[in-house]
Amino acid sequence: MKIAVLCSRVRVEEKWIFEALERRGIDYDRIDDREVWMDVLDAGSWRQYDIVIERSVSYKNGLYITRVLNSWGIPTVNMAQVAAVCGDKLATSEALARAGVPQPRVWTAFTPEAALEIMDRIGYPLILKPVIGSWGRLLAKVNDREAAEAILEHKEVLGSYQHSVFYIQEYISKPGRDIRSFVIGDRTVCAIYRSSAHWITNTARGGKASICPVTPQLDAISVAAAQAVGGGVIAVDVLEDPERGYLINEVNHTMEFHSTVPLTGVDIPGMIVEYALQAARAR
Repeated sequence: MKIAVLCSRVRVEEKWIFEALERRGIDYDRIDDREVWMDVLDAGSWRQYDIVIERSVSYKNGLYITRVLNSWGIPTVNMAQVAAVCGDKLATSEALARAGVPQPRVWTAFTPEAALEIMDRIGYPLILKPVIGSWGRLLAKVNDREAAEAILEHKEVLGSYQHSVFYIQEYISKPGRDIRSFVIGDRTVCAIYRSSAHWITNTARGGKASICPVTPQLDAISVAAAQAVGGGVIAVDVLEDPERGYLINEVNHTMEFHSTVPLTGVDIPGMIVEYALQAARAR
């Protein structure tokens, strides 16, 4: 058995994964995604790996490298199709809708004029997100038409086609927190609350983490969300609506857990390695 760990830089999470591999006596290579080149018609030295654990900071690098690996029959954690869905918020919403998993209402438009029309119809406040992005960056809570006009103008000037796909989400009045649950395979292994006085509760933006009990309800909706995007090693962001209960906000395919492991005592890196070993044996 030989494993590759694909990463952009070695963070705490990657160090823990390396340690988990070493404790199990698993031969592995660390591969820097910034140095990778691939002959699409020839797998070459990549054939030596039974599975590749993808930990790239770059969504682009991780997605396209795993796509080529999967085309060669080399499994990855997670698979490329999972990354493609999770990395695109509109694709995630579509997958959740097809699976009947509860989520906030979402609208999309493709010109500023159409976006402004639907935002006026929905009513304010609402949330405007880029379809591609993480760590709570470029999210906007739009409180009125004037703010909507300004944000839409800024997005139009940015120019990227991703900023011309307008992802508009219902604003949920959450209780000063959200939940991040961690799903590996077919179970939710742990969960944390992320609390903040700000409406963005990501720990990357200063949210404070505390232990959240994994109830049967939380486990069920988290696993359902993970399965809707293709399954694997998944982090699920869950909102608590005062009337509808749990709603899935986002689903993440390259989870961070540097604050979760010390808080919960759950060996997430060890579980990731065990999942990867099982997936490799199942080839």
